[in-house]
Amino acid sequence: MLQYELGFLGAGNMAEAIAKAAIDKGVLAPSQMIAADPSPARKDVFAKLGVAFTDSNAELISQSKQVMLAVKPQMFPKVVAELANHGTADHVLLSIMAGLRVEKINALIAEAGGKAMRIVRVMPNTPVMVAQGMAGVAVGSTCKAGDEELAMKLFSAGGKAVRVEEPLIDSITAVSGSGPGYIFYIAEAMEKAAAELGLGEHARLLVAQTLAGAAAMLQQSPDTAAELRRKVTSPKGTTEAAIAHMDSKDMMQTIVEAMKAAHRRSIELGQ
Repeated sequence: MLQYELGFLGAGNMAEAIAKAAIDKGVLAPSQMIAADPSPARKDVFAKLGVAFTDSNAELISQSKQVMLAVKPQMFPKVVAELANHGTADHVLLSIMAGLRVEKINALIAEAGGKAMRIVRVMPNTPVMVAQGMAGVAVGSTCKAGDEELAMKLFSAGGKAVRVEEPLIDSITAVSGSGPGYIFYIAEAMEKAAAELGLGEHARLLVAQTLAGAAAMLQQSPDTAAELRRKVTSPKGTTEAAIAHMDSKDMMQTIVEAMKAAHRRSIELGQ
């Protein structure tokens, strides 16, 4: 009998955040999870959560009903042999590896001597670490009905999750997967401006709270982003002056093109 509902193959910060959210929201108990990682330091982190830990990937795979592939894509070839040797048709793999498509993962497993496995692909983002994540969930062609259920529960516990077809995972990557980086970039620019305007001491708080408040309005208001912007842009006012300057630099289209560049790169990584 399999001992654990979920095993984390890779016990980094993302795995830690997902495990913590699962525990906090009652999706899984600590005793229902196990993590594997070569780093002894990660053992202490998961021990504090009450989650079992091993340095043996084979042990984790053999004892877990579902296995989350929480390693970096370039590290996957180093663990694929153990998946091929110990994974079965009853296992469900939850992959949060960027770029690696279900077909590619199964191809690598086959090359290592294994059989095709049921794979659910997930693209989360880093705000899952503060329970404000956004994830896209896609099921592979070898999955059975309901294989995505645990993934949806896990990533909804860490924020919100939407079900999409796998080709749209590249779009999810460009919008929400990489999205926090865009916001941090804007925050960086706003903090720089605040400092140049003499507000260096308060720059971070002013910017962070402004972004948090704007995000809350975007979530809670029935208005679109465009309408919310119009409502704070008084004719001949300060916001209008700023928006006019941004428009003169074609900033909106620059952002759109930047996200399309992220989308193209996601496809390239998958190939």
